Amino acid sequence: MRKKIVAGNWKMNLDYQSGLSLFSEIINMAKDEVIGNQELVVCSPFIHLSSLGQLSKNVANVNIGAQNIHQAESGAYTGEISASQVKSVGASHVILGHSERRAYFGETDALLASKVDIALKHGLTPIFCIGETREERESGAFFDVIKTQLTDGLFHLSKEAFASVVLAYEPVWAIGTGLTASPEQAQEVHKFIRQVLADQYGQEIADNTSILYGGSCNPGNAKDLFAQADIDGGLIGGASLKSRDFIDIAKVFNG
Repeated sequence: MRKKIVAGNWKMNLDYQSGLSLFSEIINMAKDEVIGNQELVVCSPFIHLSSLGQLSKNVANVNIGAQNIHQAESGAYTGEISASQVKSVGASHVILGHSERRAYFGETDALLASKVDIALKHGLTPIFCIGETREERESGAFFDVIKTQLTDGLFHLSKEAFASVVLAYEPVWAIGTGLTASPEQAQEVHKFIRQVLADQYGQEIADNTSILYGGSCNPGNAKDLFAQADIDGGLIGGASLKSRDFIDIAKVFNG
C-alpha cells in the first residue's frame, strides 16, 4: 500500500526562531491529532534543518526535508548545499524540480536527473515535482509536458531506484494564484501519471508510488482532493506556514 504523505514547503519564509516555533507547534499537534498512518514532511529553509532534525528525532510520523540540493558531492560551489550535508542533519527528503526552481533558476530535466541521482545515493527521498504552466494547460499540451518531465528527469533510474521516489503534481497555474485544479482535473492528471509509470516500470511500481497534489491545497479543499483514487497527499505551500492549517490537512487521512 502506498504511503499517504502531507509535505510542507516553507519556501523562503520564516526567520530562525519563527521556524522553530512553528515546527514545535506542528510536532505537538501531530502527536495529539494525527492518528492515521500518514507521514508528515516539513521542508524548511537550510537555516532551520539542523534544529528541526533535533526536534523531530523521536517523533515517528514527522520528518524533515530540504528544498533543494546541488548535484555535486562537494566542491567550490559557494552558496550551495550538498546531499550529504542535508542528510547529516537528519533530513530524510528533498524537494527537486519545483516549478519555481525550474522557472527562476533555469533547472532543466537533465540537471534534475543528476540531482535525483545524488539524493538517492545519500539516502534522501526525492519529492520530484512535475506540472504544466497555464499556457501548456490551455493549449492541451500538458500531458506531453508531464510525460517529458518524467522521462527526462526520472526514467534513467532502475525499477529499484525509482521505488524510492515520491512524485508531486503541481499545476504551475495553481501555485500562489488562488486557483486550484478541481478534484476531477487533478485526478485526471494523477491517473495519467500512474499509467505512464506502469508503462515504464510495471503496474506494481505504479500502484506503490505516492503521487502528491501541489497547487493551493488548503483545509477547505484537501478532503475532496485526497478522496480521489490516485491522489496520495499534498505538497503544501502557504498553508504549511500555519500549524493549524497544516495539521488539519494531514488529519484528512485520519480515517
